[in-house]
Amino acid sequence: MEIIVHGATGHMGRAVLKLLGETEDCTLAAAVSPELTTDPTRREFETLDAYQGPADLIIDFSFHTATHALMAYALARKLPVIVCTTGQTEAEKAEIFAAAQEIPVFYSGNMSLGVALLVNLAKQTAAAFPDADIEIVETHHNRKVDAPSGTALMLAEAMETVRPEATLRLGRAGAAKRQPGEIGIHAVRRGNVVGIHEIVVDTGTETITLKHEAHDRALFAQGAMRAAAYLLGKPAGLYNMQTMLGG
Repeated sequence: MEIIVHGATGHMGRAVLKLLGETEDCTLAAAVSPELTTDPTRREFETLDAYQGPADLIIDFSFHTATHALMAYALARKLPVIVCTTGQTEAEKAEIFAAAQEIPVFYSGNMSLGVALLVNLAKQTAAAFPDADIEIVETHHNRKVDAPSGTALMLAEAMETVRPEATLRLGRAGAAKRQPGEIGIHAVRRGNVVGIHEIVVDTGTETITLKHEAHDRALFAQGAMRAAAYLLGKPAGLYNMQTMLGG
């Protein structure tokens, strides 16, 4: 499998390149980043359009503002694409969903298999305790741009599927008490934390705490590579960690 790595110079892009070099039956088609100077002999390209060679799939760890160019390129070349970036606007999400009508698109707020399991547990817990207070606290390194994290939103949206009356509250401030049915989301930024997501479900008589902590960014690269193996050969459609795990 020949893979284009989009966003190749970022932390996650470099992690994918490292793992790609250690994975049998997978090769780098092109490393793409605006921080690179196009050099075909090194398989490095400044833009996606600068590479028109052989490829089976795109792994994207760039930035959400590149969504339009990424989808246009994938559609033009009919290439499956794994979108690992977060923070997309509604318009950018619409482009991703539209592209999935013509090509296979894997889109997830988090590429961790552990987080995918956490999503399932969150849904089960929210359903089991329909009147409990739910708060999500996510912690990331101080360089992360989007808040709340895509993973926190993914967790909240998963719980909304079993609590359709719920409302999301991003942060908490002012002189207003907590409203019934709220799902609170709080973002903490400090140091070099890779990622911590904690869900607190409080019934008033007991508390259930669900927590996932990422220790190494390599786990997201591993998830992306597993998604690549899963997506290759699939028909056009929108896929995610839950569909990959059969959930």
